[in-house]
Amino acid sequence: MKKTLLIAAVAASMLQAAPSQDIQTANKVAKELLKTLGGNLKKHLKTKGPIDALEFCSTHAYTLTQQVSDKFGKQIDVKRISLQPRNPANTPNKEEAEILRSMEKKLQSGAKPKPVVISKKDETIVYKPLVIQKKACLICHGDIEKNPKLAQKIKDIYPSDKATGYKMGDLRGAIVVTIKKEK
Repeated sequence: MKKTLLIAAVAASMLQAAPSQDIQTANKVAKELLKTLGGNLKKHLKTKGPIDALEFCSTHAYTLTQQVSDKFGKQIDVKRISLQPRNPANTPNKEEAEILRSMEKKLQSGAKPKPVVISKKDETIVYKPLVIQKKACLICHGDIEKNPKLAQKIKDIYPSDKATGYKMGDLRGAIVVTIKKEK
């Protein structure tokens, strides 16, 4: 508990130190990533269904994420993290996990989690919470047992999957945008 409060207090104090331009850039990057991934998933869901959307995501999400990073320049890095990752590559490190837990606690208390900004000497890191707000997300992240073929496909592609059982309004994870300061 004390550790979570300490991280939240440190993050809050660092928010004031982060250049507003970095926060604006992080917002643009996160919005672009959501638009890119979400648009593609929506198209695949609509045309060929959830299994096709899952397969597309499993083979293209990282490439699309890297393309968004590249679009904004070499000083930008973007990734997704979750306490319940579908892909083990999205597992947060210890500090990231604490930030996600603090976002979850905020949400459970009835407040909307806000981005966490950490400003360091050589970089600014912005954690944008991902709260499930669309029913389409629950097709693959909600009660997947309603669709046994999809549930089996998820198990086939992601044998260690932990990204199901969500409900509307749950915290799915965060988009992490790291902005390296130019030297």
